[in-house]
Amino acid sequence: MSKRIGILTSGGDCAGLNAVIRAVVHSAHQKGWETYGIVDGTAGLLGDEPEYRVLLPEQFDGTVMRMGGTILGTTNKGDPFHFPMPDGTFKDRTEEIIANYKKMKLDAVVGIGGDGSHAILRRLAQAGGVPMVGIPKTIDNDIGETETSVGFDTAVAVATEALDRLQPTAASHDRVMILEVMGRDAGHIALAAGIAGGADVILIPEIPYTIEKIAEKIKKVKKKGRNFALVIVSEAVKTIDGKPFMVTHSDGQSRYGGIGNYFSGEISKATGFEARVTVLGHVQRGSPPTYNDRLLATAFGVKAVDLIEKGQFDRMVAWKNREVVDVSIEKAIAAYQAVDPDDTMVHTARGIGISFGD
Repeated sequence: MSKRIGILTSGGDCAGLNAVIRAVVHSAHQKGWETYGIVDGTAGLLGDEPEYRVLLPEQFDGTVMRMGGTILGTTNKGDPFHFPMPDGTFKDRTEEIIANYKKMKLDAVVGIGGDGSHAILRRLAQAGGVPMVGIPKTIDNDIGETETSVGFDTAVAVATEALDRLQPTAASHDRVMILEVMGRDAGHIALAAGIAGGADVILIPEIPYTIEKIAEKIKKVKKKGRNFALVIVSEAVKTIDGKPFMVTHSDGQSRYGGIGNYFSGEISKATGFEARVTVLGHVQRGSPPTYNDRLLATAFGVKAVDLIEKGQFDRMVAWKNREVVDVSIEKAIAAYQAVDPDDTMVHTARGIGISFGD
């Protein structure tokens, strides 16, 4: 009998999600199986009836692979185990999700998400006896047990291009240009883009800094005859007194944002040089995927279908040592992947004179 595979995207969007979906649909079709896309992540399994779309190979040509975001929609709020209700109370809506999963008569689910999404999806799978395979996606690249995740390469490419564009205007106006990038609590985007984009200073949450050291580097650059400097800072870097910069949004949730403006003032005071800030924000997530993300997404999608065929569940697809492997979801979400201060890329940055402010 034909197997019925469900697929959903969960958490924040990123480039490469549609390429994953495309790969799963085509790979499943090769085996004679059907694929069903669950709309808006776990939100599509809430309510009286599941929201889903039948996914056919003819719908997934190369055009879809080039698109950013996710054609299925996603959600990054509303923990189903502690779901906020309109009256201000919270409710466990696990049974709704499990009931709607059963209504779809699926044989397995492919969940595409970061560490938080994988933790929730795994818990749901265990509660409902759902055979699940996970695929890691996050621009932050902070999920464990994999060297890279879908979306990271594109985010770095966007940040690198931003530095490329900021450099000429910095030189034209004798300025220090500060670029604030995403990354949540990990500095991978800032580190990689900082090296590739020729930053003079990289500030990441994993390495403590002082304003004096940052100013020292910028003054040294100016003293050698260059009239500009580039600084890239990860959104989770704290102020001198150890406080995170947070912004409260209309939904009441507080998220990182604004640390670039903080450094603009501090650097100007410490150096006497004019500083300007660019905050990339969601621009890093909405771009068409790079070729690396398209390749990774495709390889991950095919591997996920292979695992379903073999009956190997509670596994996450991963990239290690130049090949696609599978690892325990439990281990992946337990092994948070921040930047190691002794990382090869940190050593590389220091080797070409980039300062971390320490």
